[in-house]
Amino acid sequence: MSTAEAACYSTPEESGLRVETVPFERIPHQSRLFLDYLKDPRALRKFYPGAVRFHHELQQRVPSVLAAHQVDRNKVADALAAMNQRWGAPEETINNINLLRDADTVAVVSGQQAGLFTGPLFTIYKALSAVKLAGCLQQRNTKAVPVFWIAAEDHDFAEVAKAEIIGRDCQLKRVDVSTDLHREGHPVGRVVLDDSIDTIINQLFELLPNSEFADDMKALVQQAWQPGCGYVDSFATMMTALLGRYGLIMLDPLAPEMKELAAPLYSAAVRQAPEIAVAIEERSRDLESSGYHAQVLATSSSFPLFLHDDGGARRALVRVENGKYQAKDTEQQYSVEELAELALREPQRFSPNVTLRAVVQDYLLPTIAYYGGAAEIAYFAQTAEVYRVLERPATPILPRSSLTMIERHTGRVLERYGLTLADFFEGLEPVTKRVVEEHLGASTAHSFDDTEQNVNQELDRLKRELHAIDPTLADALETGRKKIQYQLDGLRTRFVRAQMTRDEAAHRQLQRAADQLYPNKDLQERHINVTSLLARHGTYVIEWIYNAINLGSNDHEVVFL
Repeated sequence: MSTAEAACYSTPEESGLRVETVPFERIPHQSRLFLDYLKDPRALRKFYPGAVRFHHELQQRVPSVLAAHQVDRNKVADALAAMNQRWGAPEETINNINLLRDADTVAVVSGQQAGLFTGPLFTIYKALSAVKLAGCLQQRNTKAVPVFWIAAEDHDFAEVAKAEIIGRDCQLKRVDVSTDLHREGHPVGRVVLDDSIDTIINQLFELLPNSEFADDMKALVQQAWQPGCGYVDSFATMMTALLGRYGLIMLDPLAPEMKELAAPLYSAAVRQAPEIAVAIEERSRDLESSGYHAQVLATSSSFPLFLHDDGGARRALVRVENGKYQAKDTEQQYSVEELAELALREPQRFSPNVTLRAVVQDYLLPTIAYYGGAAEIAYFAQTAEVYRVLERPATPILPRSSLTMIERHTGRVLERYGLTLADFFEGLEPVTKRVVEEHLGASTAHSFDDTEQNVNQELDRLKRELHAIDPTLADALETGRKKIQYQLDGLRTRFVRAQMTRDEAAHRQLQRAADQLYPNKDLQERHINVTSLLARHGTYVIEWIYNAINLGSNDHEVVFL
């Protein structure tokens, strides 16, 4: 945020939260494209033509967004009202759906796959980022509503069939829905829960701490996740129960009404399929020649939509030598004209691939901005070409809020040993070594340091004397020095392990801190499910997350609860 621009909301600190920040440059496994985008998206306008540096610049886009949106708003709103009412939407959401009917209203959008019990924490962060920006625009006299696009057409069920939590023993646990519920190649939005979901919910709450909030949380989860319910319906119901009071609108693109509304764009994408494929292929080369990576593997024979067979399974089409399109392991071929007419007549037979999905979203909605993570930002570098070919305004993508929540007991461990989140990025072993050498066994660690220093001083003195007699003896001494250092390093490692064995409590504390803050050597938000926090803090934690989101920051936030 520019220093001259007033903040839309109070800062997290002003809300009573203690927050520290970590630049993404310090966090492992970040792509160069993502890091450069965070620094200045406008410098990458070649790949992101709609890029803005600050969220308050979005108001300048309102006229072009409204002019480009030509879908019947009332039909969109009617479809949204029906599905959101089915999911238990409160008055705040219904009011926002009605606001979307107005010709001068824009949408702030984010989205994610439908994960078990809402999936990883970043799903909540994305939704609340959209909520907060929509509120910011409203404060600036721009009518805006937050919309969460459920990636119901995704077919990777194994990715969303698990929920990871911090159990009552403070260790990383997980529960899973059987992947047998899912038919290969079919969208996740077609999965229906069976009676096994009751057992999974019981397993979840046997693992979570039995706090004063547990009964309410279990009732909330059981109301959303019931046998016979669709997986996406259960996800949307739980998201609505947690976030509906903020006016969040949930959207299922598999709804027949949405498919009908998207049909003209499907047909247009079919007719432009060869040009789209070539454009994406060229964009991929441009990215790679600029030192970046291409998130999507695309070729000039690719097709921007999947075709669903009579059984409902999606099939990728490729262009063959005669210019027609054909699915793998099938004989039937389609001309562009045949597919374009089929898309208009039976749009439910199609679903967009990753390069077209955002364009469909922004065709159906008057999207002012989209909140996404690093992978989605990379996708948009290629997707921008699809917007161009289909003559749609490219939507700016904003980096979603990224948070690590530190609960009080973990915070005390960090404070006791002088640790930060960043200390865990290299793994648990360097952390335990530091704790032993600086706290638990500091005296012995100093003895190791003194020994190494004294040995090297004596070896240096001996080396000078040997060099005067025979330089080859001095070289041999260096070989001996390396062996001595190797032995000392080995002894130091054994000492650290022995000290940790003696102090089991400290070892457990550090292991639990690693599980909670950097599970599986990855950011907490990519693994831990919100039920971990709800069971310990109740729904108050949603308000804390909302307050922690800072629209003016592109750093990772460490939030102390």
